[in-house]
Amino acid sequence: MRDAEFTEPQEEFRTTQERVYYQVRDAILRGQFLPGKAVTIRGLAAELDCSPMPVREALRRLTSERALDLSDTRRVTVPTLTREKLDEICAARVALECQAAAQALPFLGEAELAELRALDDRVTEALERKDIQGYVTANLDFHFTLYRLGRPHIILSLIESLWLQTAPLQHLVFQRFGVQELPDRHQDLIDAIASKDEQRVRTAIRQDIEEGLGSISAEELLPT
Repeated sequence: MRDAEFTEPQEEFRTTQERVYYQVRDAILRGQFLPGKAVTIRGLAAELDCSPMPVREALRRLTSERALDLSDTRRVTVPTLTREKLDEICAARVALECQAAAQALPFLGEAELAELRALDDRVTEALERKDIQGYVTANLDFHFTLYRLGRPHIILSLIESLWLQTAPLQHLVFQRFGVQELPDRHQDLIDAIASKDEQRVRTAIRQDIEEGLGSISAEELLPT
């Protein structure tokens, strides 16, 4: 199994189970698995240099988070999305991420703004280079760096679950059509943060999500 690239965790984990769960989850978030593709315990164990047991537990947890599907035949796959489900996820992301960004606003000073600007520079550079993986990683880092500032523990776990469900589809669309035409609302968001304008922050977040997920057509929802 050579489709995914597993990054090493940036923190120490007490057990192999925790490490494997983090690595598989991170690979899904960064678009390393595509919709409709089967995920095998044996293949992941070989890639991650571990026994099947921690892989089995990681897949169980990720299935409960709806990042993976488990069929009646016990086959684990990356889920495909219907138009209705994608629209529902889009609406949920708007509600949760607008709230997370608003909660972060009081904690955003010059140092935090500088970090967000640097992350957005990475997003822009990836778009200019048409670098799909670079864009996915930089965009993920930008959003979650912002949201974590407000310490939204419950909201953040829900946001992560929704990203896990949509990341494979978005990456598939990027592979088919590229990233050069993607809108970038991050500068609008940074300007709104700098002016401490909560309504503009919420508007920028909503537009960023809706222009990304909402623009995916019915044809693009079908795996190849």
